Amino acid sequence: MAIPAGDQERADALRELLHHHAHQYYVLDAPSIPDAEYDKLFRELQALEEKYPELLTPDSPTQRVGGAILEGFAKVRHQVAMLSIRTETDIEASGAQNFDLRVRRELGLKEGDPPVEYVAELKFDGLAMNLRYEDGRLVQAATRGDGEIGEDVTQNIRTVGQVPLKLHGKDIPPVLEVRGEVYMRRDDFEKLNELQREKIARGAKNEKTFVNPRNAAAGAVRQLDPAIARQRPLSFYAYGWGQIEGGPTFETHYELLQALKAWGLPVSERTVLANGADDLIAYHQAVGRDRDGLPFDIDGVVYKVNSLALQKQLGFVTREPRWAVAHKFPAQEQLTTVEAIDIYVGRTGKLTPVARLQPVFVGGVTVTNATLHNEDEARRKDVRVGDTVIVRRAGDVIPEVVSVVAEKRVPGAAQFTMPHTCPVCGSAAVREEGEADYRCTGGLFCGAQRKQAILHFAQRRALDVEGLGEKLVDQMVEAGVIRTLPDLYRLGLANLVALERMGEKSAQNLLAGLEQSKSTTLPRFLYGLGIRHVGESTARDLARHFGKLDAIMEAGVERLLEVPDVGPIVAESVHAFFQQPHNVEVIEQLRACGVHWEESEPVAQAPKPLTGKTVVLTGTLPTLSRDEAKEMLEAAGAKVAGSVSKKTDYVVAGAEAGSKLEKAQALGVAVLDEEGLRKLLAGAA
Repeated sequence: MAIPAGDQERADALRELLHHHAHQYYVLDAPSIPDAEYDKLFRELQALEEKYPELLTPDSPTQRVGGAILEGFAKVRHQVAMLSIRTETDIEASGAQNFDLRVRRELGLKEGDPPVEYVAELKFDGLAMNLRYEDGRLVQAATRGDGEIGEDVTQNIRTVGQVPLKLHGKDIPPVLEVRGEVYMRRDDFEKLNELQREKIARGAKNEKTFVNPRNAAAGAVRQLDPAIARQRPLSFYAYGWGQIEGGPTFETHYELLQALKAWGLPVSERTVLANGADDLIAYHQAVGRDRDGLPFDIDGVVYKVNSLALQKQLGFVTREPRWAVAHKFPAQEQLTTVEAIDIYVGRTGKLTPVARLQPVFVGGVTVTNATLHNEDEARRKDVRVGDTVIVRRAGDVIPEVVSVVAEKRVPGAAQFTMPHTCPVCGSAAVREEGEADYRCTGGLFCGAQRKQAILHFAQRRALDVEGLGEKLVDQMVEAGVIRTLPDLYRLGLANLVALERMGEKSAQNLLAGLEQSKSTTLPRFLYGLGIRHVGESTARDLARHFGKLDAIMEAGVERLLEVPDVGPIVAESVHAFFQQPHNVEVIEQLRACGVHWEESEPVAQAPKPLTGKTVVLTGTLPTLSRDEAKEMLEAAGAKVAGSVSKKTDYVVAGAEAGSKLEKAQALGVAVLDEEGLRKLLAGAA
């Protein structure tokens, strides 16, 4: 079929336009049209190529989508070997000085001679790549391999938005090989792992999360199915070249990099010129400060002699260029062994599993502990005592275990289980529905929560102890003057005056404030106890409903659910708090110390219509959000559960309800829509 001239011209124009906008978006990070407009142009070109297959060219933007699944990668012999560069093991400033001294010695320069000019650039933590362009069009992409022979990964690299399929500009060499790094941005890596976790949660087989961005990038480049590779977002930076035939001549490395940039290839903005060792040191230090804020991982910087003539003069030694060096930063990941898994209890009672490690130098410091975050994360990573693990520390971030080296696991290593008692005080540790963390319920007694409990109890909206601030509480707790709340009311003048920077007048004022705080109200006292989920409003509701503290302490979950605006989570929390003997003992001691309040008869409350009922929410309701529906149900006394069982009374189903609806129907559980829910809440059903 003959192609009309207008369609041929339009296809050519669309390709040029799409190449231009892709460069603006991926390389310059400055898109000039909305995504929807780009998609419209893309679809127009796609339609023309489908109508006239003769219009399809290898450099067409439509060819980024990849082709057929490969059986394996073809071997590629590099026309110019892809050599590695020497690594400077001294991570301090002297690493730059050592390189400069070697270069000057090799060039025969003496003290007082002008400084050598260098190019300083980032050392990306990715996968080295060789891109071959012929007549400005990408014809091949190959990995480094052993330096002489790599693998042909052209189809996968075509899916990388930052790699131009066609170069633009003037004086492009007929043959141009571009050397650079394929990498994955940190935000793209997090999104990819989140997607992987969702697949695993849905029961997908042969899926896993990735250890770090470099591994994820390498896995994507070597993916035999280009369609899958395209789903794994990769980026690219150019930093050198291989074979060049024809085109302009260049005198410096930096000049050639700028030409690559002008031809449409991404070159890092952090690539700079540097004069002598002092500039190299300054660059190393500046990048080191900024390292954790970069959107991608690096493991050092690279210095290269700028003059191409001097590069040729310096030559190579054992296949490494004398004119370049990689100056590393402290490694952010290292291997070590888990010696134990301890439980750390925070100031708010949160229990965190922490891996105690064989000491390892990582991220610039010696690391002996790494957080496992919570039970789910520890189970997901399956960290066990005796395991060899990869530990990561970046900047001031708390060290964490990235993954386990499963093949090195000690036979018989036991799976980690979270304790159900607090290791500090022995109180019950509970994990509420929908929460990731276990928490100690012994808030008034637990040594780990001591400072937090005292500060909360003494704050203005609770017992309002004048003059008792954070620094003073820290000082008294550290000195052993206070262990539990009742100790506040046993303080004497001598105890306080003995504290550093505590004068007699200040001590007398604090004692007066403590004496005044003994006369309080039941809502203030309840709030001051620091019961999880009990704020000022809930404390007032509890006090109004029961009238007396003893009645609240003795109430079961069902009785607590009768209180307006108290749902199952709050009721369980209050009940669990008063079930702890330690907490009851502290309250009795506070009473014995003279803390008191007026009590009254309970205020009669109408019974909640859904007390004792269990409801499950699934799907999307027309006007109510999931949280709004849950709040309304809990206010009516219902327990809102996350899964359907024989004990479920109602399932409220909206659009796109899934397996929960199917299970409810199979079990014969009543199913309501939003209108049915509103009738239920109004007592009409």
